[in-house]
Amino acid sequence: MVQLVVGQKGKGKTTEILNRANEEIKTARGNIVFIDRNNAHMYELNNKIRLIDISRYPLVDSHEFVGFICGIISQDHDLQSMYLDGFMKCAKLEGQDVTDTILRLDKLSSMYNINLVISVSLDQDELSEALHDKVLVSL
Repeated sequence: MVQLVVGQKGKGKTTEILNRANEEIKTARGNIVFIDRNNAHMYELNNKIRLIDISRYPLVDSHEFVGFICGIISQDHDLQSMYLDGFMKCAKLEGQDVTDTILRLDKLSSMYNINLVISVSLDQDELSEALHDKVLVSL
């Protein structure tokens, strides 16, 4: 299942998903991965959470980003949750519609029973109608 934390830049989305990841790891039965644009938040995450700095990988578009996510899923059969901060930058979707990519990630998450919590730098009313039911928090 995909859950979105939405709001404009500076509204607290990163803090929200960091707190959620750190809270979830306390009772997690599987592994948790946190994907970010850099490793600036490494000391804010519980050390049991795997932090992936996506800037270290030469992704050029959202299709490669989805492939990257598939690679993570394929190598970790105990993956329980993924947290994606700065989704639009990580997925190379700045200034583009995020709907198709999020719906593709939703299919993957359902297929492999993985929770995805994604921060998106858009207000809820800027999202397509197809994504409104996936909003967990609107800041």
